[in-house]
Amino acid sequence: MLRQTLAAGFSMLLAAQFLSALADNALLIVTIAVLQQNGEPGWMAPALKFCFTVSYVVLAPFVGPLADAFPKARLMSWMIGVKIAGVTALLFGLQPLLAFAVVGLGAAAYAPAKYGLVTELVAPHRLVAANAWLEVSVIAAVLSGTVLGGILVSPWLLGWPGIAWARGACSHWLPDPGILGISLAVLLMVYALAGTLNLLVPDSGARYAPSRIHPIPLVREFRTANLALWRDRDGGLSLAATTILWGAGATLQFAVLRWSAEVLKLSLDQSAYLQAATAVGVVIGAAAAARWVSLDRAKSMLSLGIVFGLLLPVVASAHQLMPAIALLVVVGLVGGLLVVPLNALLQHRGCVLLSAGRSIAVQGFNENASVLIMLAVYAGLLAADLPIVAVMWAFGMAIALATGLVVLRDRFRNRGPVESSAAA
Repeated sequence: MLRQTLAAGFSMLLAAQFLSALADNALLIVTIAVLQQNGEPGWMAPALKFCFTVSYVVLAPFVGPLADAFPKARLMSWMIGVKIAGVTALLFGLQPLLAFAVVGLGAAAYAPAKYGLVTELVAPHRLVAANAWLEVSVIAAVLSGTVLGGILVSPWLLGWPGIAWARGACSHWLPDPGILGISLAVLLMVYALAGTLNLLVPDSGARYAPSRIHPIPLVREFRTANLALWRDRDGGLSLAATTILWGAGATLQFAVLRWSAEVLKLSLDQSAYLQAATAVGVVIGAAAAARWVSLDRAKSMLSLGIVFGLLLPVVASAHQLMPAIALLVVVGLVGGLLVVPLNALLQHRGCVLLSAGRSIAVQGFNENASVLIMLAVYAGLLAADLPIVAVMWAFGMAIALATGLVVLRDRFRNRGPVESSAAA
């Protein structure tokens, strides 16, 4: 009965986080359309993601203990409420960067609770499969969210039956009953459904020792936890790889939007659909990893990071739609094969060395710090008017080089004595 309850809880968790991530990704496209409608400069698009992500880094010492202090599904529902507050503020005219910062605040506390709950609901030998399902759910949400976002900003939405009625009905309570106002109202409903599903996820029963609430001790504890995970042989290796790939993936999301507009001459809604090709590839790669890659073979996938980086200049050199779609599918497939096993290894080592919530907070801090750095560099290159093709070449080669150094470091360490932490 307990196993059935936990299995049902994991399924409900997948559904809830799918809706939340779907709304997050659609919100990004809609908010970019708001920026364009307001005549904002191009560098503000990656700045949206920057503002969304900064909470992950700043609050990292605190969200881990927070995730361990409450039943995680309940906390996730509360954080959906914070996201709803951010979207509502955007709807009523708050500056988009500030509104996205509020949404990111909710997401920062949502993430360690979500991934920590997976480690509580799933046995270690099932973590790769569970992470594959979670990754498929996340990428399916990215796929569906970008498509939904494209639909919500598409000019032909005006011709849909019922849109005129909806605009009239919403004019009584929306400050802007236009298409973007209706779009934001739709996303509020999706977030509300996600919050409701989170309330239906059963309590795993896991409890942790209470943590001190004073900021300085929490920062010190987080620093110790961060060092422990980096110094662990397998934990440090997987953390280095996922840190590189998370930053690259976030930057690639915006680079593809701009590249498809400048090189392929696509509109924003069409560019959003093109991003779905990468998501399809990740789903395929994640499913293949779940089927054929076990936890003890996770490190063997690391060399795919070099392939991932070298593929980006190839994508940038494409000038026709169909080859571009095929290449983006391959990029996503390689990313899925790489990230899913290494993420499972990282979660396993983190749970052994730390607690579920604290290990995910450490992971989130490093990966999102990488996102901030890469997005800042990308926005700076755009502000300097560098061609997007040259930018994609530079990022691809940098990713390949960085991953190659991680591979060499691991091979060098394997020649030395085995660390006790890796055998835990």
